[in-house]
Amino acid sequence: MRKKTLFIAGMMACCFVASAQEIFRTWVADKGDGTYQNPVLYADYSDPDVCAAGDDFYMTASSFNCIPGLPILHSNDLVNWSLVNYALPVQEPQEFFDKAQHGKGVWAPAIRFHNGEFYIYWGDPDYGIYLIKAKDPKGEWSKPVLVKAGKGMIDPTPLWDEDGKVYLIHAYAGSRSGVNSILVICELNAEGTEVISDPVMVFDGNDGKNHTVEGPKLYKRNGYYYIFAPAGGVATGWQLVLRSRNIYGPYESKMVMAQGKTTVNGPHQGGWVDTNTGESWFVHFQDQGAYGRVIHLNPMKWINDWPVIGADKDMDGCGEPVTTYKKPNVGRTYPVATPPESDEFNTRHLGLQWQWHANKKDTYGFTTDLGYIRLYAGSLSKEFVNFWEVPNLLMQKFPAEKFTATAKLTFTAKQDGEQAGIIVMGWDYSYLSVRKAGDKFILQQAVCKDAEQQNPEQVKELASFPVEYLKMPGVADNEWKTVYLRVKVIKGAVCTFAYSLNGKKYTTVGDAFTARQGKWIGAKVGLFCVTPNDGNRGWADVDWFRMTNE
Repeated sequence: MRKKTLFIAGMMACCFVASAQEIFRTWVADKGDGTYQNPVLYADYSDPDVCAAGDDFYMTASSFNCIPGLPILHSNDLVNWSLVNYALPVQEPQEFFDKAQHGKGVWAPAIRFHNGEFYIYWGDPDYGIYLIKAKDPKGEWSKPVLVKAGKGMIDPTPLWDEDGKVYLIHAYAGSRSGVNSILVICELNAEGTEVISDPVMVFDGNDGKNHTVEGPKLYKRNGYYYIFAPAGGVATGWQLVLRSRNIYGPYESKMVMAQGKTTVNGPHQGGWVDTNTGESWFVHFQDQGAYGRVIHLNPMKWINDWPVIGADKDMDGCGEPVTTYKKPNVGRTYPVATPPESDEFNTRHLGLQWQWHANKKDTYGFTTDLGYIRLYAGSLSKEFVNFWEVPNLLMQKFPAEKFTATAKLTFTAKQDGEQAGIIVMGWDYSYLSVRKAGDKFILQQAVCKDAEQQNPEQVKELASFPVEYLKMPGVADNEWKTVYLRVKVIKGAVCTFAYSLNGKKYTTVGDAFTARQGKWIGAKVGLFCVTPNDGNRGWADVDWFRMTNE
């Protein structure tokens, strides 16, 4: 009877939220009057790169240890973006990435459209440079090919030259290679699947002016080879452009965008793309701490074969990022689009907003045709200290500066100590959970500071509820409780938790928590179900997860 009730309630809720999602978008860049506001994506799509294919634009971004990886976003106007796919369903080496490997994995990919195929290259700082391909970016991508094995090679970008040669530029991570702030170019075979030459250094940012040069993107225009590369560091840097008549240099350098008098810190690292009407645009990130590296769109113009990005008010050839601007001219107007946020769990497929903190195992959870997703309790290790180790966190990016996330879940426990809840995860984290303890469920808040440093959680018990029973002949009874868990995030990434037993009246509980970014990623919000025990595991049936901008 309980399952049937949950199913009917979930279906009724679906009818309500399907229409509500059209209204409650937590952030919309398109202002509806022919202009847009930055950021165009108020979410952590770090190290973005873009390419054009006909009237379509595609973007990808770093995904690090989060799986599925390599998000594929689509737009027709560079302002309204939809999340349409992931190119990397499993991260290799699989055994390594079956565990939570924070900050490792996919770094700074490049996406290109060449001869009817889409290519993505990325650097894994521990394993080397990889390539995958697809004819349809919304479909299945090829298995990764290791183009060059080794440590420390990051941020690769290919270039197909007019003479048939194929080049690859990349940088180095000092943490793995012992060198950084240098850019090198090597040659690829015709298929782009193998490096066939030694790297040649074309720029050294250890010049006293351009430290931390990285993330290069390689282009060709009007006989010049161009390297777009950020310098100066993630949070405080600027956009550098190099040019040369020869692929191997020497290259001239010029700063083409910086913060200037704006509030947009560190505007850099992204991709240049042209519209079919001949306009040039630059998509890049801005580091906003707990919110991650959010995506900005800036106009770009060419003066004396140098790009100028943003608004160059003092006409010195170096622009500043714009806050609002006229939308790109793409020949027509397209409807508002944003990545998904809420999920009713009414289909056999998870919403594309969701990622795990490691390669997914089937037993982490199952979608159903019954109006909910079932998350099975993941076993914590015998050495458990905090959630930094947990791979089965079902998470999504912060979608805006302020938002409210609410989940309805029914937690079924089999043993004491099992718990399920809603979590805000980063280097610091906090969650609101329901934990089984004897004949009661305990509502509790946990806070952990500097989780990577193996600091323990601080747990505060907030309330308790009697267990409800479903008799199971021959096996242990199901002990369950339905609760509504909520986290509200306001400016400054300050989070407060609340709960309800009826979905109508919510009680704010616990202490306010200030979210903090994770390792190379922004803070994330989502769900979990874990157990400290071996043997029969409990589960959480999540009816829905809803985002609003209230």
